[in-house]
Amino acid sequence: MIRHVVAWKLEATDPAEKAADAAEIARLLSGLVGVVPSIAALDVGPNMAYFEANWDVLLVADFASLADLDAYQTHPAHLEVVPQVKARVAQRASVDIEL
Repeated sequence: MIRHVVAWKLEATDPAEKAADAAEIARLLSGLVGVVPSIAALDVGPNMAYFEANWDVLLVADFASLADLDAYQTHPAHLEVVPQVKARVAQRASVDIEL
């Protein structure tokens, strides 16, 4: 099992705009469940505490294998969402671990 973890710092500084962008990113990525067959599990949402120090949005997704993660990364539905996420993001950090 591969766990794919991505954290984003959003471009927006206004709290209302930041909340709206975080909600839209969560909506877009959650919408991939059931569309991208290689997703075993996916959770995504906005940071809920320590706003000054923490990153703004986190995705945790599980895949049965590295090949399944690769299939997710290159799936047309994921590729359609990527530019919409990038448009709201200032920084991205990602780690993939084996469970």
